[in-house]
Amino acid sequence: MVSVLTAGHVNWDVTLRLDRLPTPDAEAAIRSQRQSGGGSAANVAATLAGLDVETGLIGSVGDDDNGLLARRELEEAGVSLDGVRIVEGTPTAVKYLLVDDDGEVAVLGNDGINEAVAPDDLDERRIRTADHVHLTGQRPDTAAAIARIASGAGVTVSFDPGRRLGDRDYGEALATSDVVFANDREAEAMLEDEYPGSDFSDRIVVVKCGGDGAMVHTPNGSYAHPGFDVDPVDTAGSGDAFAAGFIAIMLADGRRNGADGGRESAPGFDVERALEYANACGALTAAQEGARSTPTRAAIETFLADHF
Repeated sequence: MVSVLTAGHVNWDVTLRLDRLPTPDAEAAIRSQRQSGGGSAANVAATLAGLDVETGLIGSVGDDDNGLLARRELEEAGVSLDGVRIVEGTPTAVKYLLVDDDGEVAVLGNDGINEAVAPDDLDERRIRTADHVHLTGQRPDTAAAIARIASGAGVTVSFDPGRRLGDRDYGEALATSDVVFANDREAEAMLEDEYPGSDFSDRIVVVKCGGDGAMVHTPNGSYAHPGFDVDPVDTAGSGDAFAAGFIAIMLADGRRNGADGGRESAPGFDVERALEYANACGALTAAQEGARSTPTRAAIETFLADHF
């Protein structure tokens, strides 16, 4: 049985380091190129595994070389792939990450087959037996179905809808989630009646602010952490690493304190510690090249010790 089940995209990433992000009618020089696994759900799963959390994944890849490489990398990280569909005759989604000298990122890509998992494909037993389910951007009906199954079994749910929040109706999954992750633009969209009927005052909302740290709003109060001063090399995947760090502390503290970390048990874990740990995970990832530069628990502990 896994402790955390993540659900969403499994991609293959091609990272191009540029002297600058290109503008219309301009040209940028490629400084280097590398390839690795990507996709928010896969990134969170790999980071959680690096933090010694037993993690499984729900997603889909093609039966091509990129899909094989993505699965092999996740297996080597220690992620259970029992919930990953391999679809014949369709390519794995590939994302091209353009990274400038300041670590800023732009993304190009195709969806490939990273949304082949439909509600009827879900293994409900696997969802019900997890300690926590983390949703990322994916088909809205699949996200909603996973959230319903988990919530009905008393399993806590977190959701980080990502860049496509404004393009898709994630209202049901958001309404069911105990913890919602968003950057400042996404949080503003959610709170400005973009999702009518979703009241976020009764749950934990984590607002990621990049290099400026993050804020957490809970039913019992709000908390902020300024982040850590690092030289960003590549910010791709840093938000996923942040979410993994927050979830890892939420679950660990919740077990010790006999609480599940959900919206009714915010005092069951140390929110400020989770925020600090999450920022450390994000900072370490941003200071390295590639969305899958997964920090380990030992590396995070050393980083935090060096900064205090």
